[in-house]
Amino acid sequence: MKDAHGREIKYLRVSVTDRCNLRCKYCMPNGIECVGHKDILSFEEIRKIAACGAKLGITKIRLTGGEPLARKGCPQLIRMLKEIPGMEKIAMTTNGTLVRAILPQLVEAGLDEINISLDTLDAEAFAQITGQDLLPEVLKSIDASLEAGLKVKVNAVSMPDTDWRRMVSLAKEKPVDVRFIELMPIGAGKQSKGRSNEELLEEISNEYPELQADNSVHGAGPAVYYKIPGFQGSIGLISAMHGKFCASCNRVRLTSTGFLKTCLCYEDGVDLRKILRKAEDGKTAETGTGREWNKAVDESVEGNAVVRASGMENPDMENRELLDAMGRAIYGKPAGHCFEHPDQITEAHGMSAIGG
Repeated sequence: MKDAHGREIKYLRVSVTDRCNLRCKYCMPNGIECVGHKDILSFEEIRKIAACGAKLGITKIRLTGGEPLARKGCPQLIRMLKEIPGMEKIAMTTNGTLVRAILPQLVEAGLDEINISLDTLDAEAFAQITGQDLLPEVLKSIDASLEAGLKVKVNAVSMPDTDWRRMVSLAKEKPVDVRFIELMPIGAGKQSKGRSNEELLEEISNEYPELQADNSVHGAGPAVYYKIPGFQGSIGLISAMHGKFCASCNRVRLTSTGFLKTCLCYEDGVDLRKILRKAEDGKTAETGTGREWNKAVDESVEGNAVVRASGMENPDMENRELLDAMGRAIYGKPAGHCFEHPDQITEAHGMSAIGG
């Protein structure tokens, strides 16, 4: 379906856990508390939300965390999601340290592509960033994923000391896309210093003057790609801070506790877990925080918001409340983030808790 700004929302990122086996300084440093098991959505609850999402036009799901593979049973979940009518692609973002042991099951379940987070090719620097000496295992996971036929991308957070030259070499040696992501001021990211991708692109261009735009389709995300002659893969830049791409944003996010977030920058959204489990007081969550989204939908869309906005003529009556809550939240997705105005950011959770 389209939101109030005319954007087609087709992409759902699903955080299956807020736990991780690494302790990256800008994401999940030591001391972060995780939520209790009972507060995490079950696989059946995730599937029910995803199925409603498919009826609203969601065609791609990416499993995230924390570290998604820190939760047992991911192949089972992938299989459940892959069977949803209209679901075209299931992807995963992982730190790569737990991939190889379960890779055959992931592929057999229907995983289509995998993004592996890797900020450095220096073993000592890797251990300093993550708290674990596991770089060799991550590199083996990249190779194993390629051998298994998966589409592989490598994500690196762009920091002042990022050794981009060595990272870029991965795209020369292997058919992987290496993407540099600007650090966002969320959670521990507020205390870390990021780097502009504009500055990074200038350095890459100086090093590789033959660099050229790559306009081929690489996925459903906001990365801008470049090709270096002779390289097997491409270089991608995801510039949330200095290349604001909100006008083309096509995604919403589901936290591990069942909160449907429409923008990383704000707390706005709807608690779908309450709807699924029926709160003890019999009430369900309101859509939005401090925004007249329900009123906006009702004024602009005659009758039931989900039926009209999604084009559905006969919505699943059993899940009508869930569908309506999701439809209203998606319709009310903010026009853009406010990362350039830190005082206006309302999201107080860290990236590991919101599945960034």
